Amino acid sequence: MSGKKSKKSKHRHEKEKQKAKDKAKKEKKAKAGLRTKPKAPPAALKGARPQAAGPPTPTAPAAKPSAKPSAKPSGPARPPRKGGRKSSLSQRRGPDGQLLAPGELLLPGGPQRGEEIQYLFRGSVAAEHPAGEAAVSEIVAKKAAPDTESDRAEMRRFAEGMAQRFDSGTIEPLLPIRGTVRRNFQGVVERARHRRREIGAFLRGLDLGRTETSHMDSHGEASLQSLMEWAARLENLTEADEPNQADYNQFHRGLDQLENTTEALIIDVELTLRRLRDRNRAS
Repeated sequence: MSGKKSKKSKHRHEKEKQKAKDKAKKEKKAKAGLRTKPKAPPAALKGARPQAAGPPTPTAPAAKPSAKPSAKPSGPARPPRKGGRKSSLSQRRGPDGQLLAPGELLLPGGPQRGEEIQYLFRGSVAAEHPAGEAAVSEIVAKKAAPDTESDRAEMRRFAEGMAQRFDSGTIEPLLPIRGTVRRNFQGVVERARHRRREIGAFLRGLDLGRTETSHMDSHGEASLQSLMEWAARLENLTEADEPNQADYNQFHRGLDQLENTTEALIIDVELTLRRLRDRNRAS
């Protein structure tokens, strides 16, 4: 009896010991599960719905910028503009409101006297682009008499003489020889008008030869500017009122000095244009 009891107690003791071991294992597993927390999903996946597996959706390639600008809508072509900006001199008007013909501003009515013809040729042969033939045509066109070949031949000989003077040797003054002048106001006005027209004829000759003042040196350009200013003063004198009392001998002495001054300025311009022509030929 004692042997059976000892076996039963031994078996019970082993059972309890096995239960204790199993219980310890469970508690150990439970503790390990509490230590390891599940990782949170990335923020990008929060709220995302699961999608069925399948082939990836192809993305469209980025559009490349066009090398050429888009074409403008077609339409009727614009006609080309005719001409450019007109010169202010071509739109000057006379006292009657009519447009002034070429040359009328510098030499109204064209050259009338032999002195004016001489100064016109001096300007045209000295111009940046020699225009002796254009001066001949202008002289003949302004004459009241019909155009004849003999007139043209005579004017051409005159122009050739001025061209030889300009091209070779020293350019000497060619002041007109004045006749007897009246020592009164009308005599002063007439002399001032003649000198004004002679200067205008020289400037008209330069204009016929398309002379560009920007191509001249500073000395010649300054002389040309002074010459135009003297022409303006003479123009004002021809339009002045007669004074109540004046010394007309002193007026004429002043005009003598003015003629010498303006002649020196004209020669300065001629010499400047000759130097310009020599440079152009050398280049």
